[in-house]
Amino acid sequence: MEPILILNTGGTFNKRYNPLRGELEVPKDSNAIESILHHCSNTHYTLRSILHKDSLEMNDADRAHIAHTIQTSTSHKILIVHGTDTMDQTARFLALHVKEKCVILTGAMVPFSIDTTEATANFMFALGALHVTEKKGIYIAMHGAIAEHSHLYKNREKGIFERC
Repeated sequence: MEPILILNTGGTFNKRYNPLRGELEVPKDSNAIESILHHCSNTHYTLRSILHKDSLEMNDADRAHIAHTIQTSTSHKILIVHGTDTMDQTARFLALHVKEKCVILTGAMVPFSIDTTEATANFMFALGALHVTEKKGIYIAMHGAIAEHSHLYKNREKGIFERC
């Protein structure tokens, strides 16, 4: 069984409170994801931490790095933990540059370190979808919905992702 490639790019999902600075920061580790994966003994995966950024700080060079990482991987199923603010921009970029693979982006609007529920639910939903699909394309999995990237958006007024 081919491993699922899990890419950690940072985002709110991973943020932790830094008591010395008095703010939430994106750490340079994958502790949140590793905490969830600890309970996934039936999943063959490779976890790579490639960026440690809030998605508002991401640019096209970062997106090109994500695309290159996917393109050069032997895995055909990829889960990306990404910040929610620019998840749609990264998905559009990947749709132009990544073919013949199934890529699902997910994240959280509340850090795992503050409340594990949303981050865990979104991550497991995306991971479960990768286990059962053979469809190629770029998808977003958030708040109990999964769809091709152009059919799911962040409704900023409601604070949730919805279908278009």
